[in-house]
Amino acid sequence: MTLDHATIVDHLQRLLPAEQVHTDPDELAIASVDNFRKLQNIFGVHTMRRPAAVVMVRSTEEVSAVLAFAQEHGVNVVARTGGTATEGGLESGTEASIVVDGSPMDRIVSIDAYNMQATVQCGVPLQRLEDEARKVGLTTGHSPQSKPIASMGGLVATRSIGQFSTLYGGIEDLVVGCEVVLPGGEVARIKNVPRRAAGPDIRHVVIGNEGALCYITEVTVKLFPYLPENNIYMGWTLPTMQEGFEVLREVMVAGYKPSVARLYDYEDGQLHFSHFARPDECIVLFMAEGNAGITRATADGIHEIVAKHPSCSPVDPKLIEEWFLDLVWGPDKVQREDDRIRTTRNVNRTTEISADWSSINRIYDAAIARIRAEIRGITLLGGHSSHSYINGTNMYFNYFYDIDCAPELENDEFYFPIIDIICEETLRFGGSIVHHHGIGKARAAWVREEYGSSYGMLETLKRAFDPAGVMNMGTIIPVPTTARPGGPSGS
Repeated sequence: MTLDHATIVDHLQRLLPAEQVHTDPDELAIASVDNFRKLQNIFGVHTMRRPAAVVMVRSTEEVSAVLAFAQEHGVNVVARTGGTATEGGLESGTEASIVVDGSPMDRIVSIDAYNMQATVQCGVPLQRLEDEARKVGLTTGHSPQSKPIASMGGLVATRSIGQFSTLYGGIEDLVVGCEVVLPGGEVARIKNVPRRAAGPDIRHVVIGNEGALCYITEVTVKLFPYLPENNIYMGWTLPTMQEGFEVLREVMVAGYKPSVARLYDYEDGQLHFSHFARPDECIVLFMAEGNAGITRATADGIHEIVAKHPSCSPVDPKLIEEWFLDLVWGPDKVQREDDRIRTTRNVNRTTEISADWSSINRIYDAAIARIRAEIRGITLLGGHSSHSYINGTNMYFNYFYDIDCAPELENDEFYFPIIDIICEETLRFGGSIVHHHGIGKARAAWVREEYGSSYGMLETLKRAFDPAGVMNMGTIIPVPTTARPGGPSGS
């Protein structure tokens, strides 16, 4: 029998101090969505299921108690820390649900400068960890645009990546070990070692699980020397994305590891570089950092590669540096963007995918052409590549549109159709439908096509770790109660 909200709250208040069980209607409304349906919060029109409560947990023991209760009574658990998710992962997949918020678990357990690693609780904001690491000459090497507001548990749960990924890697390359709470309340710890070959690497069951398998309570991540005095900035304009992708490919295949390697098309580039790039020019840019000798060699090697492309015109490095220093999004920028949308009803969204070098430009061309032809109200449509590898890169589609519908219908009438176009074209050319934001509920309709014949392995993981189905229902693996228009079946 499904518990009603009042009964769920009553049980929770027996487990935890009453002040940790939040039931304010406005807070519950805000907690019913994340940035995937941000217009509902911006315009104050909420149509999604509301949780029974937002539970503020302060320890692993409290998380364990809440998850044991949830499994026993079939109550859906949505794991949250910083709340910066963008793909609907924080939405409630069923009526009987609670948001378990780990943001009070915000202790930096240790910064170990000798072993070059830091251990933190899940609610520690990344910016605070970075600030503390820099006091002893170190850095996390992880810098997503959400750095000022994102927390460590959520970054690991969504398989985050940062702007310096080409050098330091994604969060999966940085996590050393972790502590998690499994459905039912069992606590498990993966120990901190540099590498081991004792069977599969079970860290990767945790990293990117999006709260659908377990609740992350503590993580240990690598640290690196922080040497900003050695940073070298480089940039060029060039005529086409295809040539830009080739420049990126040659840099990566040659073995260079700039911390930043980015390519912007005309329209996306005009948002950032209109003061020096013409409207018909793409921009490719790099930053090298770290040890002085390695940094210099990296910069010299990149210059040699770009010199083989005569259509590339150099940009003053100071302009690239100034742009980069203003790239992160803190609460002030978020508020300004919300105010802009509220005033203009012009919405900005992004969708990121990945593919090999042979396919990425074909995906870019096909998706851009279809969005422009099939979606009404488009006012800007472009994209950039910001994370490259020896065998391929990502593509970050960036688009603005004017909505002519009620704000709560924006996803169905605009955002879902655009996501579906991008997923269709990405899968047609063999790419991945999501590079770093997670599938959440926004792209879950495409998960079978994404995994192909390995989808059964994913389902087996879900059944094994969450047999009662109480962990973030509808995230990653869709269920009928979280179905939405679109997707590969059109249903």
